[in-house]
Amino acid sequence: MNGPVPAPSPWLPTAPCTPGRRCAAHPDPLPAAGAARAAFRPAPAPLAFARLAAGLATVLLGVLLLPVAGPLPAAVRYALVRLWTRAVVRAFGVRLTVTGALPGAGRSALVVANHVSWLDIPVVAAVLPGRMIAKREVRGWPVLGPLAALGGTLFIDRDGLRRLPGTVREVAGALAEGGRVTAFPEGSTWCGRDGGRFRPALFQAAVDTGSDIQPVRIGYRPEGAAAYVGEDPLGASLWRVARTPGLTVEIRILDPISAIQYPDRRLLAAAAQRAVLPASYRAVASDSAKRPSVSVHQRVSSKPASASSARTPS
Repeated sequence: MNGPVPAPSPWLPTAPCTPGRRCAAHPDPLPAAGAARAAFRPAPAPLAFARLAAGLATVLLGVLLLPVAGPLPAAVRYALVRLWTRAVVRAFGVRLTVTGALPGAGRSALVVANHVSWLDIPVVAAVLPGRMIAKREVRGWPVLGPLAALGGTLFIDRDGLRRLPGTVREVAGALAEGGRVTAFPEGSTWCGRDGGRFRPALFQAAVDTGSDIQPVRIGYRPEGAAAYVGEDPLGASLWRVARTPGLTVEIRILDPISAIQYPDRRLLAAAAQRAVLPASYRAVASDSAKRPSVSVHQRVSSKPASASSARTPS
């Protein structure tokens, strides 16, 4: 007999990404022939192994250089982080494109983005290096842990609301020093077809310091291939990324939002959400969605499915 189901935590929302809604799904059947079919064919296993090995080796190189990079001035350290994370992304066979104007250096900003994959962390750092916000468990994860540590990540405990004010103060302190802090306010990864409601708590740090909000939109092609959702272990996601042919991620730098115009954190969070999530997205408040018993990464037919998924890498 199962015990009582714990109440959902506001720090741990879930995303109802389902195979039936084609979230994180791969087309089935494959196109009959020609270029259309080739576009969906996974990379050969030797190439995928080479990508995976190159990616992990590049991460290891950064870990070894961490003691050297730590004491360097922030500007130098961020430049190294940008070069390193771009190398990590490229090593996994992912092509990165950037659109929009990069913000000027030396101005504090809370960077907020939609959340699709573990790849979001090195991808955003490759374009807008700064201190990231991630749950404390990430510190011990392979690949993500070293990436996060080198970038000066603010590791937070999301098990209870009592620690929330302290987290907000820590973020505000980093912003007050003129730094850049990156957060994924949806609180969970989504497959890329829908989005989650932006949690307003961390926006209070921008309100308190008068910092800008820098919205960023992340999009992957093929859609769903990089999504880190459902019951997939990190290793399976790494392998899937390495095997996906022509995987491309676009970082779209949107117009900054002044926190001074929105003295209320909820209004500020809503404004950022409208900027980041395109009109075609459906922002869903899904704090109590059920987890699926199987991975959502599977070939799916047109038959509907009722499973839902959740993953919270940061």
